[in-house]
Order: sequence, then C-alpha cells, then structure tokens
Amino acid sequence: MKVDFAKLERAFNPKCIAVIGDKGPNFQWSKSQSDFKGSLYSVQIDPKEIEGIVALGVTNYTSLMDIPEPVDLAIVAVPREITPRIIEDLIRKDVAAAHFYTAGFSETHTEEGIKLERLLVERAEQANLHLIGPNCMGVRNPRAGVGQLVKEQSGPFAGSLGFISQSGMNAGALIREAQQQGVNTHKSVSFGNGVILDSTDYLEYFGQDTEITGIGMYVDGVRDGRRFLRVLREVSARKPVVIWKGGRTHDGQRAAASHTDSMAVPQEIWEAGLRQCGAINAYSVEELMDILKGLQYFSPVHGDGVAITGGSGGQSIVVADVFSEAGLRVPELTRESFDEFGKFFTLIGGAFSNPIDTANENRSQMTRILEILEKDANIDNLVLIQGARAGSGPQFEAVLKSLTDIRKRGAKPVMVVLSVSFSPEEAEQAGDTIQKFQEEGIATFLSLERGARALRKALDYYNWKNGVTSS
Repeated sequence: MKVDFAKLERAFNPKCIAVIGDKGPNFQWSKSQSDFKGSLYSVQIDPKEIEGIVALGVTNYTSLMDIPEPVDLAIVAVPREITPRIIEDLIRKDVAAAHFYTAGFSETHTEEGIKLERLLVERAEQANLHLIGPNCMGVRNPRAGVGQLVKEQSGPFAGSLGFISQSGMNAGALIREAQQQGVNTHKSVSFGNGVILDSTDYLEYFGQDTEITGIGMYVDGVRDGRRFLRVLREVSARKPVVIWKGGRTHDGQRAAASHTDSMAVPQEIWEAGLRQCGAINAYSVEELMDILKGLQYFSPVHGDGVAITGGSGGQSIVVADVFSEAGLRVPELTRESFDEFGKFFTLIGGAFSNPIDTANENRSQMTRILEILEKDANIDNLVLIQGARAGSGPQFEAVLKSLTDIRKRGAKPVMVVLSVSFSPEEAEQAGDTIQKFQEEGIATFLSLERGARALRKALDYYNWKNGVTSS
C-alpha cells in the first residue's frame, strides 16, 4: 500500500482521537492523552467501564459512528477476536490512521493469530487505512499532547529528535534515555508487527519533517531491504540516522521472530548496508543516544585530532588510550602552542603535552588553555574533563563561557566528559552540571569511552556525508 503522508500527519498531529476499548481500573490509554489539545472521545459498550471513563471527563459513545467529527487517530485496545468488527467500523468512519495496541497475531505463530492478521491487512489495504501495528505502543507527539504508555519524568520534553521503534519497550527506553541525557523527542512511533506501515515508511516521513534534526531507530528487521536502504541513504544525506538492531545473534534472531515475527538479517550484511547508506550503527540505547546527542551539539566534525585537558598526569595515559582505541588521534601540539604554554604554565605537578595535565594550579588558567588549543593547527576537537562537584562558582562559569564561545565560533567541536563516582549526591550534581553545559549546546558524557565513541561515529558520518555531497 502506498503511504499517504497526509494521513500520517493527521495521526501525529491529530485534531480528534478516539480510544476504542479502554478499560479500568487504570484507563491507561485515555489517561495517556491527558495533555491532548484536541477532541478526545472514548468508544466503549460496557456500562461498568463507561462510568470510569466519564469520571475522567472523557465523552463516551457506544459506537464509533456516533462521534460527531472526523477521527484522525483511533487507538484500538480490544481483544483480538473483536478486531475484524472494529476495522470495519474504522473503514466506515473513514478514520485516517488506527493504532492497534491489540496483540496476539502473527507473532504468536498460531493459526488463529495469523488468520486474523491477514484479515486486518486485507481490509486495511483495500480501504487505504493507515494501520499502525498491531502489537505496539503507537505514536507520540509531546507538542500535540499525543501520548504512549511511557512513564516519563515531569516537565516539557518536546525536542528535535525522531524515534522509530519496532518494540514498545524499547520505544520507552529511547524516550527515557533521551530525557536523562537532556535531549528530547519531537515525534516517536512504536510500530510492532508493522503489517501495513513499516520502519521504512516512518523513516521516510520523519526524513521530510524539517523539525526533526536526528533520527534514532530500534528494529528487529526490515521487510523490503532494497527500499529501506534507498530511503535510508536519502534521509541520511539530510540528517543523521542512528540504528540499534535487535537479533544480532542466533538467539536474538529467534527472540525477534517470536516478538514481532521479524525475518533475520545476517549482522555483517546489515552493518555493511548501513555504512554504504551513511547510517550509524549502535549496540545499545545508551550508545544510540550518545551518538545522537553528539551530532545534535557538535559543530561539524572534520578531523580526528583531539586535544584533552582537565585531567591529571597519571590519568592522561588512560585518556590517550581511550581516544586512540576509538579511532581518534591525540597528537602533539604545535611549536606555537608550546611557546604560548611556556609563558605561564607551571611545570611543577603539571605538563602541557597532550593530554594536558591540569590537576594542579594550572586549572585556574583553563580559559587560556582552551583558547590556545582552539588555535592549534594539529587539533580538530576539544575535550574537557570536568568533575561533577565542580559545576558552580566563578571558575566554572568562566570555563563554561569559554567553551560556549568556542562552540559558537564553530571551528572545532567541543565536548565535556564528567568524572563521576556515582554516589547519590554526586549523581544529582552530575545531572545539574550536564544540564548547565548542554543548555549552552555543549555535549556532555558520563565516561571517556562513551564520549570517544560518539565523536568517532560523528566523524564517520560527516566523512560519508561530505563524500556524498562532493560526488
């Protein structure tokens, strides 16, 4: 079925939502739309359930056809045996898109489940009904107040990232990890079995959305590999796409088949395809978010030379190893930089070879150190190691301003790596410090390894993108 992006737009930015089959005691789908800015209706025939729905302030009808306005998005949470009747109502009402939370279809590998799914597919294709799922958490748009069953932190978390997940649980993990890392969602979708709309359809739709600046994906597999790779290449040329794939091992492939009935793709073929299309491979939700965060905050990465400051002399050996093992260089500084450091740097307890030892009185000169490193011709990227406890005071504010100014000039990417012991007190301080840096657009990571990998993946992306645009 050819995707109608106008219908998808109605699903993600609806004026009217109908929740079909919501049940107490939690009425979870109605409550998930509590911030929705349009018209919210319920469809339920059980008098006991209707009482609870009305108590929430939601108008209930016993028939979808009785809703007095066009329905942009229907959320279907009924037993699977009722779904054939529901899909006929959706078609008669000319609903733009229907999210089927209902599970128990082909992923069960039962005759009844497969038969019911085939019926859904047949009728949806005949009527051009944009069916999301089944067996999924559906769409999320914080700006429009369209919610999923995701336990979120409190606060306004509308951002510029798009998330596409075959798994409902991993869709929630992506959203929560984004919130914890200080980067947030513009739109998100969990699509489950993807019998009508697949990952490629959402990727193409998100690729055209100018308010989405980066896309994160979790997939078990893809249905039409050729189309997926073609769309992936087109979208990657406009914005970064980071993909975390399940089913990398034999056991994982077996689990994927039982979860969403996905076909296995050999991992080496998958990774080769991503590289050719400019997409970025990730192996966990944390790595996916680290990479997306780096690409959101870094200025374009054009070289692999890294200058690192803020740590101690003993730590510098480990630091150099970490960035080198990630495929980056920690080069010597130019003679001009050495001459500048020689004018003020105290060598007792410190050294100004790269990484630069500032676990001493030289740290008070950090603004000057960063300015020298910014001008060094051997250096492409700047890294500051920062203690979580040192996230306030005049010296911190001076360093924050210096990094912010370097970032605004845009010549070299900058990042901060926090040195954190993760005691309860320090974990809270780390969150505050990360927020202060990232409010100024400075990517901040919780370990050297995570920061180094994110920088290397960002460099790989820009190398690919520059090659595409110049060819």
